[in-house]
Amino acid sequence: MRIHRRGLLSLAIAAALTATATPAVAADRTPAAELRPIIFVHGSAGSASQFDSQTRRLTSNGYPIDVIEAHEYDSPNVATILPAIFAGLDARIERLLARTGADRVDLVAHSLGTFVVQSYLSDPARAARVAHYVNLDGRTAVAPPGGVPTLAIWGEGDQTRAIAGATNVYFPDQSHTQTVSSEPSFEEMFRFFRGTAPRTTRIVPDRHGTAQISGRAVLFPSNAGVTDATLEVYPVSSLTGRRLTSRPVHRAPLTGDGAFGPVTVRSLARYELAVVRPGAATHHFYFQPFLRDDAFVRLLTSRPGEGLGALVEAGDRHTALTVQRQKEWWGDQGAAGDHLWVNGRDILNAANAPRAKRVIGIFAFDAGRDRRTDLTAPLPAFYAQTFITGMDVFIPAAPAHLGLVSIVVGQRGGGHELINVPNWPSSDHRITVNVNDF
Repeated sequence: MRIHRRGLLSLAIAAALTATATPAVAADRTPAAELRPIIFVHGSAGSASQFDSQTRRLTSNGYPIDVIEAHEYDSPNVATILPAIFAGLDARIERLLARTGADRVDLVAHSLGTFVVQSYLSDPARAARVAHYVNLDGRTAVAPPGGVPTLAIWGEGDQTRAIAGATNVYFPDQSHTQTVSSEPSFEEMFRFFRGTAPRTTRIVPDRHGTAQISGRAVLFPSNAGVTDATLEVYPVSSLTGRRLTSRPVHRAPLTGDGAFGPVTVRSLARYELAVVRPGAATHHFYFQPFLRDDAFVRLLTSRPGEGLGALVEAGDRHTALTVQRQKEWWGDQGAAGDHLWVNGRDILNAANAPRAKRVIGIFAFDAGRDRRTDLTAPLPAFYAQTFITGMDVFIPAAPAHLGLVSIVVGQRGGGHELINVPNWPSSDHRITVNVNDF
């Protein structure tokens, strides 16, 4: 259900919103000079990943991919690095304005990012360079920050939250991160920026059948770049997830801020991106087809022996799996919730993925290395983390199950995704599967 409230003058309850498929169309031919740059600022434990689907929807409607950027930062230490975040945002805006010739930029922020942006806009000189501000399920305010025209989108929870004088839109059936990545949010943002509805809310596959992908390999949750590894890119079978070539189609060292690409891929094919470190476990990342150019690919990892990766119990007989999606997993909502079958067993339940936990990342491995699955309670060290849960799931490593892990996602609201990946032994490998949020 969507609720609009314009300023504080009116309150209207909209009819139930059912997303409908939009036929594939050619991209909007709006001249690039008329499109202001858009900068996304993520929230706690976030990255550019949260805005990935919206970026591809924007490019499906004519935005050049190089005018959409994310401003990433070390969210756990935001209080001590705020001046540095502001300085970096200043430099990013100056660079984008100089390169595009635009008069101002549009800012989008989520959750903790709205604290960052509202603080930033309190400086009149900075606010003067911003044409529009979108607050995604973040902070309230008694006036539009810095006097900048503001759209505030609110998800589930308190439906009286508002930014006075702004356009306040309510989606009480959407969860916290879902307000960033959903089609209804995209439609509101696009209309706010452009004054008209988008031609499509779908991610339209590239008409030429290829895509350019780029991004960063980063340490979670600091967003510091990975600098001690090599990136390898492999095409994989859509049926098994196994590599189709013995040699990577792209190989390059990761240095500096962990940036990589652009890499040319087939837009409807599946790929594995592997972060390879000498003497350490290889981290394999599997994606659904990219469909079109994508500059917000993020490979979230950790240094060997550090972070959450150090808490994963490894062994030759089981596979360690992380499944992430930029839309919360609901394991306690019955038919209105989500399902995640691993080798035929639904591992989501009310104990390990309740709606209130706002789980985005799921760690699944053989806790205790006893070759048993126990879903009666989540793994405490993982469940204690923001947006994360952990589950004791025994996933046999090769040669069992013909060398693959079968993953089926039952999306709430309908639709299923099948993602098969090799069942690499966790003694030398980690696996992250990225599931679509649409």
